[in-house]
Amino acid sequence: MIVSSLSGFANTTMQDSIHNNSNQVFHEAKKIRYKNPDSALVLLKQAYNKSIISGNTTQAVESLIEAAIIHANQARYAKAYDDSWKALFLTEDIKNDSLKGTVYNNLGRLYSFYKREDQALKYLQASLEIGKSLVEKKKRKPASLVNNYHAFCSTYREFDNVEMAEKYLDSCFLYYDESLLEKNKKYLQFEKAYVLAQKKDQQEALKIMRTIEPWFLNNQPSYLVLVYTYWGDIHQALNNYKLCEKFYSKALDFSKTYNSHIDFTPLIYGKLSNLYSSKGDMDKAFNYFTIAKSLDDQFFDSRSENNRPLLEIKGVYLLEKERQERLIQKQRLEKLEQEDKIYFLQRVILIGAIVFIIVVGLIYLKNLRAKHQVEKQLIRKNKELEVRKAKELLELKNKELATSALQLIEKDEFLRDLKNKLKSEDGLNSFEINKILKSISVSNNVSWEEFRLRFTAINETFYKKITEKYPNLSQTDLKICALVKLNFSSKDMARLLSISVESVHTTRYRLRKKMGIARGENLEKFISSL
Repeated sequence: MIVSSLSGFANTTMQDSIHNNSNQVFHEAKKIRYKNPDSALVLLKQAYNKSIISGNTTQAVESLIEAAIIHANQARYAKAYDDSWKALFLTEDIKNDSLKGTVYNNLGRLYSFYKREDQALKYLQASLEIGKSLVEKKKRKPASLVNNYHAFCSTYREFDNVEMAEKYLDSCFLYYDESLLEKNKKYLQFEKAYVLAQKKDQQEALKIMRTIEPWFLNNQPSYLVLVYTYWGDIHQALNNYKLCEKFYSKALDFSKTYNSHIDFTPLIYGKLSNLYSSKGDMDKAFNYFTIAKSLDDQFFDSRSENNRPLLEIKGVYLLEKERQERLIQKQRLEKLEQEDKIYFLQRVILIGAIVFIIVVGLIYLKNLRAKHQVEKQLIRKNKELEVRKAKELLELKNKELATSALQLIEKDEFLRDLKNKLKSEDGLNSFEINKILKSISVSNNVSWEEFRLRFTAINETFYKKITEKYPNLSQTDLKICALVKLNFSSKDMARLLSISVESVHTTRYRLRKKMGIARGENLEKFISSL
């Protein structure tokens, strides 16, 4: 276990060491890339190999990008393309949009050297779109887009499209800020001098050229190949042939000294040929034309040994790219099919869940409704039972009351008979007899009052209704109503009230009139309904 841990630690330490060493080599190459490009290429190759070993793919891509730029400056386009394609493959593996944008930008510039305008603009636009996307995502500052617009500006300059060059130069200045490196500003000033010269403002263009020359001499002398070439063009436009030849020659000297922008030399020799032709020196003109033609064939003819591998590289790249796109498309289709299956399964589960919830809900509602129905029936039955019990109790109490009333009648009759007998008896003390008769009369009134109170207590609702509805009824009328309610016959009423049956009938007749009962309507049913 200890040996394994030590081995893992040693591997990690070794990788860190290689990684740090590759960083050091990479930065050393960048320092000398302008003064000694060939040595820089050797160091960049070392940095690339070390980065691959250590797994630092990002630095491996950066090494390939720098190498491609140097190869392009030396007109070794096959190697420049090769490094660019490798870098592009690696950026797709690590999903690094920033580096991919840089590679696309470099490919656009490479295509522009071959006057492949459509392809050049295609890759430059792809790089610009990536840059804008990174700015929108806050992964880059807006000023970073200056590099993209400068690439467009340079490309249109090489295509002699001054209007589009000026348009993209304006975009450069629109996004420019002081956070950028000094060289960005010098590049833009150089492009501005070109635009001014094309717009016939040669003096202002010359002024800018003089301003930027010292900086390039101290920091990037290889770029003076371009500066001196266009500086010579300005003097040619001013018909200053001596200075024109001088700057063309300086451009060739710097290209040879720094082994840079070699692909630009055929253009310079062609300009010298035109210069001598306009001066009438046809020998020199032809000599320079021959050199220009030879170099142009060497650098840009696909049949040349230098550029023959370009078509092979492009074919390999396109085949690999097509294979990768087919693979990605297949994976995407499989993913979509899988997503469709998952989506279909989700829909089935969702629909099933909804149906289940609906069914459960319906069952629950049905059970709840049934429960409510049962509860309502139970409550109704309980109420009916209570009402029936109340009616039965009321009927029972009324029967008891009626029985009590009958007993009262019998008692009154007994007392009446007793009273009559006492009156007919001779020899009794009249004072004692009157006293007994008086007590019997009082007892009778008390019994009736007791009956009325009991009736009222039992039939409280009935008594309240009849007094509220018919407030003009007399005490005798109320007594008759109470007795009718208890189903007393006219005879029993007469006996209880100590009146004749005819008087009862008369009282009942008057009662019907007071209550507004029709002739054919039954008095007993009407009173019972109250």
